[in-house]
Amino acid sequence: MSDTATENPGGKKPFERDSVSNTLIVAIGLSLVCSVLVASTAVLLKPQQERNEELFRQRIILEVASLMEPGADISELFSTIDARMVDLETGDYTDSIDPVTFDANAAAGDPELGVAIPADLDIANIKRRARYAPVYMVRDGSSIEQIILPVYGSGLWATMYGYLALENDGVTITGLRFYAHGETPGLGDQIDRDDWRQIWVGKEVSDPEGNVRIEVIRGAVQDDGGSGDSRYQIDGMSGATLTGRGVTNLVQYWAGPHGFGPYLEQFSQSDDAS
Repeated sequence: MSDTATENPGGKKPFERDSVSNTLIVAIGLSLVCSVLVASTAVLLKPQQERNEELFRQRIILEVASLMEPGADISELFSTIDARMVDLETGDYTDSIDPVTFDANAAAGDPELGVAIPADLDIANIKRRARYAPVYMVRDGSSIEQIILPVYGSGLWATMYGYLALENDGVTITGLRFYAHGETPGLGDQIDRDDWRQIWVGKEVSDPEGNVRIEVIRGAVQDDGGSGDSRYQIDGMSGATLTGRGVTNLVQYWAGPHGFGPYLEQFSQSDDAS
């Protein structure tokens, strides 16, 4: 008699522990148990994951504003920053949406909260955007020192997400920092290098007539003392021309008339601007 069967004096079919049906029952049972454990763990860890993501976002905003300090409490530093929501069409602030919980990607796909971008304006190649966007203001007492804008657009391989910081004139750049992208290691990922990011500081997104002119060029910027085109130009990245073009397009889009343009125009004329 087989080792896997037990005798049954009543004549019934013997129980086989290694049968296909029993193997399936055990496998399904283990799968269900594992699924419950994984789901439970995900639920328990979700608040901490969301908190970590929020702290990471806050740290990037602090870094682009040059406010991050080694070992400092991120939440405490971020408390000096005022977050407001902006209606991108009008450039007006709105209090109807919470900037802390706002999800720009989800809103972009929502028929009511999102809008399709006309093809001739979609230089960032993102197809749709939310009707609203958060802006982050660095204050010194009642005055605004910097405004920080979320920006994103297509790179060579994936969407690049970052923040653009401007002085309170709404024109002069104080920083550009990407926190998510899929650019080629050793080439396109030069956008993460401190020396390249430093080039942006002091450049201007637009000219006195309001035309958005900031761009990453091919090669190095020619020194003209800052009186000519050089104030709108950023050195190109060797071997990463397409990534540089993507950065140009996304910054120009978000600083332009279909992005934060209406807001920046209003801001530059307000009492908050220098």
